Amino acid sequence: MKYVKEIVIIFGITMVGELLNKFIPLPVPAGVYGLFILLGGLCSGIIKLSDVEVTGNLLLDLMPVMFIPAAVGIIDKIEELKAVMIPMLIITFVTTFIVMSITGVTAEWIIKRQKKGEK
Repeated sequence: MKYVKEIVIIFGITMVGELLNKFIPLPVPAGVYGLFILLGGLCSGIIKLSDVEVTGNLLLDLMPVMFIPAAVGIIDKIEELKAVMIPMLIITFVTTFIVMSITGVTAEWIIKRQKKGEK
């Protein structure tokens, strides 16, 4: 019964995210709305972590399986992708480096601020 309760909570929040996506004309995916609702519920204590933890972990464990159809689709269209493969690889590596750098600088800044607050 615990699993059913957890699935109902997670899917209910997902449904609310879908509804918000329909009624709020912003270019935000429905999943993002749902994630923010879940985050707000967890931070405010309305939803307890134990109410969604087991099913959430199961869904996270199953997530790699969900990428298999997308990977097969890419392999199926490899001939069409060859024309843009080099620019896409360059963009991927450059943006990955930028994101990693910004994340590192931000983490260092947060750690320094926390150390100043302790003193």
